[in-house]
Amino acid sequence: MSMDLTTPPDTLVDNYPGTKRSMRIAVVTETYPPEVNGVAMTIARMVEGLHQRHHSLQLIRPRQPHAEPPGQEACFDEVLMRGLPIPRYPNLRLGVPSKQILVRLWAKHRPDVVHIATEGPLGWSALSAARQLKLPVSSDYRTNFHAYSQHYGIGWLHRPIMAYLRNFHNRTMCTMVPTQALRRELEAVGFQRLAVVTRGVDTLQFSPRHRSEALRAAWGARPDDLVVVGIGRLAPEKNLNTLLAAYEAIGSVHARSKLVIVGDGPLRSQLQALCPAAIFAGQRTGDDLAAHYASADLFLFPSLTETFGNVTTEAMASGLPVIAFDYAAAAEVISSGYSGVLAPMSDPLAFTRSAVALAGDASLRRAMGERARLTACSLGWDSVIARFESSLGSVVRRSELAASAQVLVPCRPAA
Repeated sequence: MSMDLTTPPDTLVDNYPGTKRSMRIAVVTETYPPEVNGVAMTIARMVEGLHQRHHSLQLIRPRQPHAEPPGQEACFDEVLMRGLPIPRYPNLRLGVPSKQILVRLWAKHRPDVVHIATEGPLGWSALSAARQLKLPVSSDYRTNFHAYSQHYGIGWLHRPIMAYLRNFHNRTMCTMVPTQALRRELEAVGFQRLAVVTRGVDTLQFSPRHRSEALRAAWGARPDDLVVVGIGRLAPEKNLNTLLAAYEAIGSVHARSKLVIVGDGPLRSQLQALCPAAIFAGQRTGDDLAAHYASADLFLFPSLTETFGNVTTEAMASGLPVIAFDYAAAAEVISSGYSGVLAPMSDPLAFTRSAVALAGDASLRRAMGERARLTACSLGWDSVIARFESSLGSVVRRSELAASAQVLVPCRPAA
């Protein structure tokens, strides 16, 4: 069922086993499908996975314009809050402060745990409401807001942004991060109670079987031509100049090559002006997106601001060799020289050299792509959701133990 509140009325994963009983879980997020981004997709997977494991889910998110409300067959309750468009990203919404609404909601229907996926105004409201009601809270660290600040002319805000994020997450009982490297990075700057819960990939949706010669022909690519693909948001933080430089270098030695860029964002017109020969496919979803991956021959991912980077594992599942920087998901799932290539951090020349070398070796690309697919097949969602469930169960258990300890009255010796 759906509840619309757009017009409001006046852990650390420890040695405890994951709880087996059904939990009442409130999930708070400022992004969710049909919005297209890695965080939205991941949260949707987690919510659906927890439902399939027989937990009771309440999803709290901003109302999205033009989105169909869920019908009565929806598998969880949705609480739709007021939201505002994000500057330069009108298709994304930012929640507004809503603490008192959430206090009233959770006082009436008390969840076992509140899980906060985003740190915006809605996330802060949820954290404040949960603490007021003494509800256990866990959180996700999914977006490098502090790194993004360097690309939007507000680098001077790096320290206050990090201070806010640290304060936010350290008020929760557990903050989940997608990689060991990010865990170490955050621990070094004072984040506490961090647990690694990685992300999975749908190897049925993203598969070499979606390769389409008709789609390649629409791009003007013959069967033996090289198609290079880049997929993601077209925004400053994605380091897309490195993508264009690498493709230009590839074109100098591989005349019949094509660059396909999938995604949308504020840099689209600028990128089209810089590289008019590229094919800008716009935003794609579902099997259409899967076909765009699988119909290419080489995936370039130059971003240096990811917490994970779902496109890395999606490309690998599609049978593509990936060239990326030694960072985020790529650093953890790519065996450099075996299932892809990792360039040293912030070394665009090494990235370009690797792209040119792999572009010129079709047999190596095919071998790497096959090995990438095998790696991706070990990254299914079932184990990821089980880890997430275990983390939430540990938070609930730790909260219950703490509450029990507070109500215990020590025995006094007889007078």
